[in-house]
Amino acid sequence: MLVTTGVTWHNLTALTSGVTTQDVIAEEASAGEPSVGERPADGSLDVMLVGVDSRTDARGNPLPQEVLRELQAGGSEAGGLNTDTLIMVHIPNNSGKAFAVSFPRDSYVEIAGGFGRHKINSAYAYGRNAALKNDLGELDARREGAKNLIATVEGLAGVRVDHYAEVNLAGFYEITKVVGGVEVCLRAPVNDRSSGVNLPAGRQSLEGRDALAFVRQRAGLPLGDLDRVVRQQVFMAGLAKKMLSAGVLADSAKRADLIRAVTESVVIDEGWDITDFAVRMSDLAGGNMSFRTIPTGNPGLRTEQDGLAVEVDDAAVRRFVSALDGPPAPAGASVAVEVINASGVPGLAGQALRALASLGYAQGDTANAERLVKSVVRYGRGGEADAVAVQQGLGGMPTMLDETLPDKHVRVYVGRDYPKPDTKAPRPTASPNTPPPITANDTPCVN
Repeated sequence: MLVTTGVTWHNLTALTSGVTTQDVIAEEASAGEPSVGERPADGSLDVMLVGVDSRTDARGNPLPQEVLRELQAGGSEAGGLNTDTLIMVHIPNNSGKAFAVSFPRDSYVEIAGGFGRHKINSAYAYGRNAALKNDLGELDARREGAKNLIATVEGLAGVRVDHYAEVNLAGFYEITKVVGGVEVCLRAPVNDRSSGVNLPAGRQSLEGRDALAFVRQRAGLPLGDLDRVVRQQVFMAGLAKKMLSAGVLADSAKRADLIRAVTESVVIDEGWDITDFAVRMSDLAGGNMSFRTIPTGNPGLRTEQDGLAVEVDDAAVRRFVSALDGPPAPAGASVAVEVINASGVPGLAGQALRALASLGYAQGDTANAERLVKSVVRYGRGGEADAVAVQQGLGGMPTMLDETLPDKHVRVYVGRDYPKPDTKAPRPTASPNTPPPITANDTPCVN
């Protein structure tokens, strides 16, 4: 919203001075790298947008019962602070495009912090609850929950998250009312008691309670959680379209209401310069922001602890996110990349080296090292561009500055997550029912 609205400097200053912030971005992630919001060294600016099923405001105060009744959200103890909406805005360096990548809430992934494999919407709650057991207060525990969610997404997508924004149920409700509703289109009428949605088929404008029910419904939808992701995408696309075309910011009363809604219900990471971010993104037209969903497999995967979940192949997700940046940068034949086998599987370093040679890199050395779970590309100063090209060429993996390496030197550590030689395991793909990428210029009809 801050990007698409073109809010004036004055209003942005008023907003950033009142919004709640939390220190959730790891300091070591940006050590020695360009300032986040400018040109991150990993090749893209990545912003987490999180919708939390919370019955409190941004400062942890319980919402009044009359507000909960209007939201059809149950009592103050419901929800459990799961993340019902999880979207990563991925903005490649030197690109006039941005991608809003949805992670279905039931995606079955490895949760950071050693909690094992569970639905991704529980990552926040696992981190928060562990912090509460260590006698941290509620707000500090929420900070740890957000950190655990960020670490989970980073491990899954092979990116470094630069910024974080979180909104609760009441915030979503208020923001949709401020803009005067968002146009959506339903293929058929819906009536679901769980979410409270009761809407006719066809095009219609939704705000407040109806908008919240529309994006929360999954019971009764053909693809369940995957259909809900599509609804969230078309609603956000419609919101962007409304903000781009309507006079929301020309109306001083609406501007004030928008700032009030955001400051009461939104949490962002500490130190995020919203004004710098808005200026950088202000030239994005509606068609240059597209909405995607990570590749998924079986939407009815049976799990031991979490019931039915959405199957996810971690390596396929990293390849998908990496492909958003376009093809790897051409490599100079003089750039040699060293590959270290830290997987314990013979032949993996040679396999990675052959893949790099096919991209134009000179044959470097190989060696073995102590085992690592996750692969990583380390680089010396000045080697950022080559490190990004290497990680893209190998299917996507984190990059990290290593002060012990020579300048412009790149060293790849292949861990146990790297594909094994000569294996062709089936890779889940997006459902054939998933619509083409959605942009802010579209209002497609959905389930």
